[in-house]
Amino acid sequence: MSVRTSRHEYTIKEAAALTGLPASTLRYYESIGVIASVSRGATSGHRVYDEDDLDQIMWVACLAATGMSVSDMRTYVANGRLGPSAAAEQVELLADQQRRLASEAQHLVLRQRYVALKIDYWHAVAAGDDARAELLSGEARQLADQLKRAGKP
Repeated sequence: MSVRTSRHEYTIKEAAALTGLPASTLRYYESIGVIASVSRGATSGHRVYDEDDLDQIMWVACLAATGMSVSDMRTYVANGRLGPSAAAEQVELLADQQRRLASEAQHLVLRQRYVALKIDYWHAVAAGDDARAELLSGEARQLADQLKRAGKP
């Protein structure tokens, strides 16, 4: 008696639902080499995804969720096929992304501080506290300058 394992196959619609990526994105990622070519149904010619395809798509979706560029994702996937010989480049790609995210986080903190200052400013204006409003306005101008500088590469 042999044990038979069946592999489930998924349509592009099912793959999209399971991975959270639209079907158009799955087709695009395949066309530019971010994900490997997907097999086609023998009679229909439609894409047929298996568990391995979904696994690859899920980690690509995670990379995309970090804001990684399509070019870097393509390089990351290609390097993944190389195994240990590409480990240093994989680390560098991820470290670069980590630095970009840290920069974005710092910029977001500045933006949040700016909005908080403007809320305080308008509370002071509503309360008729002209001195506090003037002080907050000056702080907001300084922070706006920081935001401009932070937005430049």
